[in-house]
Amino acid sequence: MTGRATRNGFRLVFWAGFWTFLLDQITKFLVVHVLGLRVLERIEVLPPFIEFRMAWNPGVNFGLFAGFDMRWALIALAIGISGFVLWWLKWEGGNRWTYLSAGLLIGGAIGNVVDRVLYGAVADFLNMSCCGFENPYAFNVADIAIFVGALDLPVGRSVDWRCDWQRGRSGPLRGGGRFPEYVLLWL
Repeated sequence: MTGRATRNGFRLVFWAGFWTFLLDQITKFLVVHVLGLRVLERIEVLPPFIEFRMAWNPGVNFGLFAGFDMRWALIALAIGISGFVLWWLKWEGGNRWTYLSAGLLIGGAIGNVVDRVLYGAVADFLNMSCCGFENPYAFNVADIAIFVGALDLPVGRSVDWRCDWQRGRSGPLRGGGRFPEYVLLWL
């Protein structure tokens, strides 16, 4: 990968991470402090599908290891993984989706790190239930970004996500009838 492509890739990592972090922190501030979820503990948004449910998560996903004081270990782990992803990208490179995925993962990780430093736990508030099933778990924007970023990092590297017209081949937009691979991202 050329130096310019690498710079553009890391610029994408930065901006994806920045906007992910900002969106995560703004939504947490608005829901927890402005709407008062910290005191109310539950706000119905679109019953029975979506509600805000306050959950302070000192552990990892789904509250695992919540009984242990792992605050600083989890902060170090999040920073270490973020650093490893950046190092990996520097040496292995990737395509646009790889850099975007890395930015989502890193922005989400830093958002949860800030929560752990400020509150001692991650502020989770989104809860989705349906059809008589009540989901006991809550999550936040950072969790979504981490999940999508981690899921797409290996997928984004293995598939050329450019459209046929970007490759200069005939494709669905030029009447070639070929299925564009970038649609696989949404499957």
